[in-house]
Amino acid sequence: MEKKWVKIYESNNEVKVEMARQLLEDNDIESVIINKKDRSYGFGDYELYCMRDYVIRAKLLLKEL
Repeated sequence: MEKKWVKIYESNNEVKVEMARQLLEDNDIESVIINKKDRSYGFGDYELYCMRDYVIRAKLLLKEL
């Protein structure tokens, strides 16, 4: 992943990460989810990334979650 993307949130709950992504999208912040969950063993996390320019704003929004 390019250096301009920063991880701002992670969880092992896919629904929570999708809710976070949707919250950012509703506030015009582009974000992507990376699935780091191991399908064989069932552990790992989902990670949410956004552009470096929006990190502070995104983290403030995610405090509400």
